[in-house]
Amino acid sequence: MTRPITIGVSACLLGEHVRYDGGHKHDRCIADTLGSYFSFVPVCPEVGCGLPIPREAMRLEGDPASPRLMTRQTRIDRTVQMLAYCAAKIRELESEDLCGFIFKERSPSCGLSAVPLYGSSTSEKVASGLFASEVARCFPMMPLEEAERLNNTNIRNNFIERVILYRRMKKKNPALIHPR
Repeated sequence: MTRPITIGVSACLLGEHVRYDGGHKHDRCIADTLGSYFSFVPVCPEVGCGLPIPREAMRLEGDPASPRLMTRQTRIDRTVQMLAYCAAKIRELESEDLCGFIFKERSPSCGLSAVPLYGSSTSEKVASGLFASEVARCFPMMPLEEAERLNNTNIRNNFIERVILYRRMKKKNPALIHPR
């Protein structure tokens, strides 16, 4: 029997109460529709790096190429803590046989592209979340998508096709897919 295709998913999208306010962002399209195609590896970088639930909200600040993860009120820099978690989690995910990843948009840890960036001295006012950025860097060929975009049927179908193709390519030549 063929093993199910595995993808990573921001844990809050699966209904886990891991958000800064103790809530979740359960997404039925992901949990139900995509859940019939794939098995999931839930990941919450903020809880994974040791932050509590609930916790102070955070945001990205500074240089778009190297943003800082800052708590909003107390101004604690959580960047080093998050990057240490990212490095360890990437090593762990290498053994999960992931064939795709779905991220929570606009999250300072999981947003892929349009995460608000504060205090930038450049005209660039958006960045990638720290964890999403590391996943994209370490798995450059793997299909990545943000949850909100998957509500579009064409984008969702395209993501499913890319994940299936990625798995086929990975079986034929793993070194091509993951060059480490």
